[in-house]
Amino acid sequence: MLPALWVAKTGLSAQDTNLTTISNNLANVSTTGFKRDRAEFQDLLYQIKRQPGAQSTQDSSLPSGLQVGTGVRIVGTQKNFTAGSLQTTEQPLDLAVNGRGFFQILQPDGTTSYTRDGTFHLDSNGQIVTANGFALEPAIVVPNNAQTFTVGQDGTVSITTAGSAASQVIGNLQTADFINPAGLQSAGSNLFLETASSGAPQVGTPGLNGLGTTLQNTLETSNVSTVEEMVNMITTQRAYEMNSKVVATADQMLSYVTQNL
Repeated sequence: MLPALWVAKTGLSAQDTNLTTISNNLANVSTTGFKRDRAEFQDLLYQIKRQPGAQSTQDSSLPSGLQVGTGVRIVGTQKNFTAGSLQTTEQPLDLAVNGRGFFQILQPDGTTSYTRDGTFHLDSNGQIVTANGFALEPAIVVPNNAQTFTVGQDGTVSITTAGSAASQVIGNLQTADFINPAGLQSAGSNLFLETASSGAPQVGTPGLNGLGTTLQNTLETSNVSTVEEMVNMITTQRAYEMNSKVVATADQMLSYVTQNL
């Protein structure tokens, strides 16, 4: 009975972490560019009481042996980088990557972070920044006399000024991609950081070498499916209840043994 209690305890702990992951997905259902997480389970070590394939006699062997599991654990969370829906807006500074790739954001410490959130703004100097004031990389500064602001699918940024009908290119957006985006470290604020698992960033022009194109007046919504997460939450709740039932049953068995011996 005691081993059953400990096994059930690992199940309760794992399902609690799974529910936390699901709740974070649901909490970010409206977060621009958010990518949902999926908890990954792994069984723990086994107690090998009879080795499979061991000789039971000189001429015969055990077909399966006796292996007793010790529980489960959450071994990791997997980011799902499938694209969210594209939503058209009226803001010229709203951008989205249609396909693979991330916008590059310069951190205050000089390092580069990456995001799918294209909700950009202008600071007091006319530089394009995120909602937290972090500059887009490479830096693009919009002059005060700009009348229109246009971003092409290849990342070309151009403006027109008062008294001039001709457009003027003021910069070029570049996006970055990774061999393993799921290996990126989530840093909060819709930002990701490079890790050894993600590989080095492959920076290039949008629309070339497998990189997605840039879309203006567009935002990428969260890829969280509310219905799917609700189903996962119900499944997690039932699994938690079953593990709780194991604890109660083992407790009843222990109680019976102590009262009748």
